[in-house]
Amino acid sequence: QAHLMQSGGGVVHPGGSLRLSCAASGRAVRGYAAGWFRQAPGEEREFVAAISWGWGNTLFADSVKGRFSISRDNNKNTVYLQMNNLKPEDTALYYCAVTNKNLLARTPVDYTSWGQGTQVTVSS
Repeated sequence: QAHLMQSGGGVVHPGGSLRLSCAASGRAVRGYAAGWFRQAPGEEREFVAAISWGWGNTLFADSVKGRFSISRDNNKNTVYLQMNNLKPEDTALYYCAVTNKNLLARTPVDYTSWGQGTQVTVSS
């Protein structure tokens, strides 16, 4: 199982930007898709974005499309989530995750390794 260490996050005003990072170690993540999820208090964990290995195909939730981007540095085993034009409804605990296959997936059950979570708060 891969160990995922997240960094980034924090407090930002509406319209601001943040970048989250997710560095993988342990089980090799080469060849596997990765994703980001978020969970607000009292809500279920929801899909945000995913990226495949190789060609770097991406998938986004409708709520973040056009504002968020996902990328990966395969040499560093690191996945990034760039969040622009943040809104108060983006406030949540954000998690990175890795699958055990190279298929873009929207559901948490498709992911086998998870980061520790990092808080993003958008508030004026």
